[in-house]
Amino acid sequence: MTTVLYFHDACFDHNPHIGHPECPERLSAILSALNSPDFKNLKYCQPPLATVEQIARVHDHSYVMWALAEMKRRGTVVFDNDTRSSPGSYEAALRAAGSVCAAIDAVIAEEAKNAFCAIRPPGHHAEHSNAMGFCLFNNVAVGAAHARHVHGLERVAVIDFDVHHGNGTQAAFWNDPNLFFGSTHQSPLFPGTGNKNERGVAGNVINVPLTPCSGSEEFRDAMENIVFPALREFSPDFLLISAGFDAHSDDPLASLNFIDDDYYWVTDELCAIAAEDCRCRLVSTLEGGYHLESLGRSAAAHVAALMAAR
Repeated sequence: MTTVLYFHDACFDHNPHIGHPECPERLSAILSALNSPDFKNLKYCQPPLATVEQIARVHDHSYVMWALAEMKRRGTVVFDNDTRSSPGSYEAALRAAGSVCAAIDAVIAEEAKNAFCAIRPPGHHAEHSNAMGFCLFNNVAVGAAHARHVHGLERVAVIDFDVHHGNGTQAAFWNDPNLFFGSTHQSPLFPGTGNKNERGVAGNVINVPLTPCSGSEEFRDAMENIVFPALREFSPDFLLISAGFDAHSDDPLASLNFIDDDYYWVTDELCAIAAEDCRCRLVSTLEGGYHLESLGRSAAAHVAALMAAR
């Protein structure tokens, strides 16, 4: 088995507006970085469209129907000051959510060793009844619900190392002790959630806020001494990653100082935990990352670690 990359051209067609940081060029940067002999064994697959049923396991059904209808009818929908759709967003959003579900199917069927979903729009800020922070639907939470409802898995974990706290995922997991959310993120920073005292209904939420200018040492310490032990104790049946690369020192939207190798390191460690606890079942999905060159390098390091996993 090999690592599978889920990608669809439709994800280029979500274009909020000229100059928006969550731009189609982000995918170009990632695909260009992966276009090298080092990734010759990476398998590419096109994801299906997510269904309303899949998305509505996480989001309010009326919100899903309204958002899809408005995007299909109008193209451009302004959800908030930062979050809007374009004529191509309808399909892109469905492919993004569908990719995580399809990747989970492939990993469970042992058709893939693990998978990375190079998709957009991202998802971890989207809440139950609204889009937020560049995100329309919460792709990783939709995937977690799919793993449980379709495949009968009981315990699913998400690790999120995006520089912005994944408030939408935390909210979706908060009241279910069989869902685990672990996050490192910069604080203070948008969206303002993710305090270390936010613990979920059963201690199933772990937040490690990092102060501005924190770098590799602080990140690795947080993971090794707080997040990883809690994840091991939770012992998931499936592990999902919200892979945001905007904690990189080059990223313009925040002030952390991660380097390329941090993303290889954390991915390698998470693959080892997946091998110990959940039969190597791991799927990662793209969240943030807005400096194109460092995004490409960091995503390539992430995928390289996925491919190297045993």
